[in-house]
Amino acid sequence: MPVMAGLSHRQTEILNLARAFGRVMVEDLARRFEVSAQTIRKDLNDLCDQRSLTRIHGGAIIASGVENLAYEARRFVAADEKKAIGAAAAARIPNGCSLFINIGTTTEEVAAALTSHEDLLVITNNLNVAMLLYRHPRIEVIVAGGAVRRADGAVVGSTATQLIGQFKVDYAIIGASAIDEEGALLDFDYREVQVAQAIIANARTTLLVADSTKLRRSAPVRIAHLSQIQTFVTDSALPAGLASICHHRGIEVVVAMDKPLGDIDDTTEPAPPALRSV
Repeated sequence: MPVMAGLSHRQTEILNLARAFGRVMVEDLARRFEVSAQTIRKDLNDLCDQRSLTRIHGGAIIASGVENLAYEARRFVAADEKKAIGAAAAARIPNGCSLFINIGTTTEEVAAALTSHEDLLVITNNLNVAMLLYRHPRIEVIVAGGAVRRADGAVVGSTATQLIGQFKVDYAIIGASAIDEEGALLDFDYREVQVAQAIIANARTTLLVADSTKLRRSAPVRIAHLSQIQTFVTDSALPAGLASICHHRGIEVVVAMDKPLGDIDDTTEPAPPALRSV
């Protein structure tokens, strides 16, 4: 790929790596290019100034607006955080209940953490979730019908939405590609959003699972508002505006990893994993 105007060759390579893997980390890049961590931080800051990247603790991710990251690349973004969120959300799902699980790498982590549960009925439009759960004899899996999106195994469209509408379940596990400062839950594909809206409408309790990088992203299609969910499972403390919305709406916020939001000081060690409810 040619060097972009205004970028050095190294910065262009950093951008290519971020596009391929979802995120880049300062220490890894310093080793790869044989330069100091300070030099890499300057490169990342330059790329962030051009709105090509968004900083996270220890590195950066691709900045998004109208197009999502490739699904496999999203698996690398906040992978440890997603695993912790998945475990925390699964801990709130009792045996013997019914639930929806929709598309997303974080919702898949919830499914992975549910494999020891018993007597579950899981309805999903996520083929990856179905593959994780169908072998377990105490978990019944129903897959929504319709066209399969090749990029990520999502089943989207009117047929999937209609099937979801035939159920009334105990819990829904949903994700979002972005959450804005006013509490809007956002995504990229309106067909996927229609399924997510049907899931929320047909569940007694909805759990949103989303890591803190989603608070620094944007997406064009509105799924719902935070006020429509009951529990928000994330990996760090919410910014004041979102925390206020959750407080006034009575939304339970579960922090699966105890670390400060938006901390990009690469010289500090992250806090040890923890689980707390606020």
